[in-house]
This record gives sequence, structure tokens and C-alpha cells, in this order.
Amino acid sequence: MFDIDWQRFGDILQYDAKSPMIFSSGLFLFLFLGFSLVYWLLGKKTTLRLMFVTAFSYYFYYKSSGFYFFLLAVVTVSDFFIAHLIHRNNERHGLLNETTEGKPIRKLPANRLLLILSLVIDLGLLFYFKYTNFFGELWASISGGTFTALDIFLPVGISFFTFQSLSYTIDIFRGQLRPLNNLLDYAFYVSFFPQLVAGPIVRARDFIPQIRRPLVVTEEMFGRGVFLIIAGLFKKAIISDYISVNFVERVFDQPDLYSGLENLLGIYGYTLQIYCDFSGYSDMAIGLALLLGFQFPKNFDSPYKSKNITEYWRRWHISLSNWLKDYIYISMGGNRKGKLRQYINLLVTMLLGGLWHGASLSFVIWGGFHGVLLCIDKMTKNIQEHIPSFVRVLITFHLVCLGFIFFRCQSFDKSFLMLDQIFTHFEPQIFLQWVESYSIVALFMLLGYVLHFLPSNISERTQQSITAMPLVGKALLIVLIAFIVIQIKSAEVQPFIYFQF
Repeated sequence: MFDIDWQRFGDILQYDAKSPMIFSSGLFLFLFLGFSLVYWLLGKKTTLRLMFVTAFSYYFYYKSSGFYFFLLAVVTVSDFFIAHLIHRNNERHGLLNETTEGKPIRKLPANRLLLILSLVIDLGLLFYFKYTNFFGELWASISGGTFTALDIFLPVGISFFTFQSLSYTIDIFRGQLRPLNNLLDYAFYVSFFPQLVAGPIVRARDFIPQIRRPLVVTEEMFGRGVFLIIAGLFKKAIISDYISVNFVERVFDQPDLYSGLENLLGIYGYTLQIYCDFSGYSDMAIGLALLLGFQFPKNFDSPYKSKNITEYWRRWHISLSNWLKDYIYISMGGNRKGKLRQYINLLVTMLLGGLWHGASLSFVIWGGFHGVLLCIDKMTKNIQEHIPSFVRVLITFHLVCLGFIFFRCQSFDKSFLMLDQIFTHFEPQIFLQWVESYSIVALFMLLGYVLHFLPSNISERTQQSITAMPLVGKALLIVLIAFIVIQIKSAEVQPFIYFQF
């Protein structure tokens, strides 16, 4: 009755480097429907449900990075047993009890060695796959030698799951968390597919208490989940992908072929694109988790409304900002050792944050640029209070845009070429011609920024309206968004930008 091409079906289910599985793909939506059915059938069988989700998560990662899913297992197993050894040493020496749990405890030399081992394993894998060629080329340029780049595949999201697992062992080392007794639970935590490849970086202390509690999805959770999935799909597959393919990529690829105005609009476009791309992924991740009964922290909070760079980093990629603050900045002393030391700590933290984003001097410069801006923020805090809020927002936004030039170009020559075009060949008179030529791009850019700068209570009311819809209404809304995506999507799958990090 049905003529099924099983060979084609099998090929679709296998890893394809040219078409990694992402939330906005038809394959994922199809698989998620089947996954959800089994998931809810296993609702009260907690252990079986955890095993099923973990297996699906590993398959999800296989569809993103092929057989490199074994790295996920290496990080999971090593940190699980290292954390147990650290905790056992603390118990053996009487350093843990009900009154000291969660407070600073005396650090045993043996535990320091175990923590170093965890760092070596996690950061060693990250260093090899992500930074070997970068540091090899850097050393060759410094020493005057030669270096032949190695053919090393970069597993998707390796920076995310290594940092997430590291937070677990560090928290146990600090006495702020008790280790899990079940390897399955920890594997579930590290591999949980909604946040596996591009965050948010979920802390063990926030997620672990949710693992074995009864499966409950309230009407509010379901409605908010649907709203976030729709919002994320709209941001990613409609706004971000369209303006990227049809304008932004062209400008950044050959900025000399475009006027200064078009270069500036290309920068505004990329600033919107990367926000819609990454926050769209985060929205979908948080929404999917809600549909499965889990709560994730917010990862973006309208960052371009920020009045200074400090506020920007409290609103942009919040889970990474908090991770860098808690495990690098505070570990180096934070602001407890004087102003000069605070500025050094800020610079080092942001340089490492830039390097986390990619193995390139451009990312390091971008991180250092934000580090300098954070220092200036601290120095001028009293002066800023006398500047009107909208002016501060405008200045902060353009500083962020300036940083994104270096973030996106990956070439200093091209970055400075874009700036040169803006300052020497601006040609504002062609604006109406640009709007006519790129009418849909202009419309989506305007729509994206208008939605971003709307008051937060409008978003909350929209979310409440969708929550109040009957199930049929929610389903029709998802179908409508999916239909729009199909109508305007590009021929090739556009991976999420943060997959490369």
C-alpha cells in the first residue's frame, strides 16, 4: 500500500555532516513527535524514562557530530567518578555535614589533584579539538617555524557540555553540592538534548533536583513552552536565516563591493542575526524542556536595551556570563583585592571568554575589547548617571556592533575595510534605493528590532494569551509558523551560529 524507500529512510537517520539535525529541521520535529509519545508512556517509570531520554540525547548528538558522541561519554564517566572521589575524601576527613554543606570547606591536597585531573580531561579534549591548530600556528609565527594544520573535526557544542560538566566537579570540590549516586542520572544531566549542543549551560545545582521528581507539566508550563518554541522558530528560521542569506553574508564576504551605508546596515543586520539565531535556539531549548517537565534558566533578556556593557553581559548569554563570573572571575579574586586587580580579573575573564567562542585572534580581540569596556564602565559609573538613558542605550548598542565586526569577519583586514567603507564611502543618499532592492530584508530587520525593543510586559501578555488558547489553537499556530518557515527558508540548512562554539 505504501511504497517506502527504506534505503532513503536509513540514510536520513544516519549522520550527515552537511545536514546536522537542528530544532528547526523537519526531521527533528518528526522524531520529537515520536519521542514525546514514548516519553509520556514512560511517565511514571522514572528509570526507564531517563534511559530513553539519554539514549535519544546521544542519538541527537550523533546526528550533530557523528561518532564523536563518545567524547560525551568520556566527559560524563570521568567527571562522575572524580566527583565521587572528591566527596568521599571530604567525608573521610569529616569535612562535610549538615551544617557545613554549601559553605566553603577546607580543600584537601588530594582533592586538588582530582580537580586538576577533571580539568585536564575536560579542557584537554576541548584544547585538542578546538585549539590545537590555533596555538600551533601561533607558536610557529612567534618562533619563526612552520606548522601544518591538522585535519581535526570540531564536535558540535563541545565547549558547552565540557563547561557544564566542569561546573559539577568544581561545585563538589567547593562543598556546594553532593554528587549523584547514579551514573544514569549524571549522564541524563550532561546529555539532555534540548541544551546539549548550544546551551544554555545549566548548573547541576539547578537541574539535578528535577531529574527524579514526578513528571508534571502544568498548563502554564505547556503554554510557555509552546510560546517559546514558536518565538524561537520565528527568530531563527524566519528573521535570522533570511537576513543572513539574502544580505548580511554578502556584505561581510565582500565589504568593498558595498557602500559605507550598506556595510553599516550589514553590521546592524548581523547584530540582529546573531541575537535572533542564538536567543532563538535558547528559546526553543527552554520551551522543549518545559514540554518535558524541566525548567531552564533564562539565557537572554533583551540585551540591546542595556545602558552599559556591564548590563549587556547580564542580559546576553546569561548562563555563560554567570559561569565565567563564578568559576573564573571570582576564583581570581573578583573585586575583593582592589581596583587594579579587579580590572585585571575582568580583562583576563573576557579574554578567556573570547577564546571560548573560537580559536582565532579575532575572538580574543573581541573578548579583550569587551573586557576594556567593562573596566571603563567601572571607572565611569558616576559619570554615566548624568547621561540620558536613551543615549546610553544608543552608545552601548553601537559599541556592541563595533565588537561584532571583529567577531564576524575573522580577518582584521576585512574588519578595517568595513570601517574604512563606513567612514570614507558612506553614501547616505542610496538608502531608499537599498530599501527598494532589499525590501523584505529591510522589513525583517525593522520587525526584529521593533520586537526586541518592545516593553517586556507585551511579551508577557502575548505569552499569557497563547497559554490561554485551547490545544487546537496552539497546534494551528505552530503549523502557521512552520508554513511561513517553509515558504521563506533557504535551500540549505542554516546551522545555529553557536554550534561552532
